[in-house]
Amino acid sequence: MDLKLKDVAELLNVSETTVRRWMSESKIPYYRMNNQFRFSRSEIENWVLSCKQGKGKFSPFSASNEDASECLGTHQFGLFRAIHRGGVWANVSGDTKEEVIRTSMKLIAKDLRLDAEVLTDLLLDRERLMPTALSNGIAVPHTRDFLLQEAFDVVAVVFLQKPIEYGALDGQKVHTLFFLFACDDKRHLHLLAKLAHLCSKPDNLSFLKKHPAKEPLLEAIKNWEANFPAHPKKIGSTSQSVPVLM
Repeated sequence: MDLKLKDVAELLNVSETTVRRWMSESKIPYYRMNNQFRFSRSEIENWVLSCKQGKGKFSPFSASNEDASECLGTHQFGLFRAIHRGGVWANVSGDTKEEVIRTSMKLIAKDLRLDAEVLTDLLLDRERLMPTALSNGIAVPHTRDFLLQEAFDVVAVVFLQKPIEYGALDGQKVHTLFFLFACDDKRHLHLLAKLAHLCSKPDNLSFLKKHPAKEPLLEAIKNWEANFPAHPKKIGSTSQSVPVLM
């Protein structure tokens, strides 16, 4: 068990009180060892994915749940910057998860100055542990332990030529992948939670199905992220509209 209560609160950008409430309601996986609470980083990551996939009754990404805004964190334009660095790739071919990941890494890895085969193996190892599909045709492939040796994060968006089976809990084929490479654990979980929230809205999913080019996608992401104030606990006290993405 590698995380303490304060670590989980920091990683998810929520208060310790919120984490304790989730614990008391059996909404988040935790352990009690020697009268102290401990958490597994991999289980917390899987919990974020499972919540979005609709596993169980609780979902921190529900529009009616105030905790959704807390899970988004305070790095307001982190996703915009990560996609700007990672790029957008359209009409990527492949009949299987392995083929799509391998083809995508040949396109993406060179810009990261990393070995495509090594990244492919790491990504497939993570998929064997648990599919990274969220739901509604979206997946967020990422590695288990690898972190970028840079001071920035990268999210590469890949639109598939045709949807493929991905092992999603909702049974839907995946049409859009967000390859996530972060430079530290906190930013990794922050971006994962933000992507899960982004892809929980029908209007956003419809927009992604159009396979937007990089510039319109970045503009939409920027507008979407601009809707979240620097203090997430205050979100929901006012009503704001967001262009394109909600």
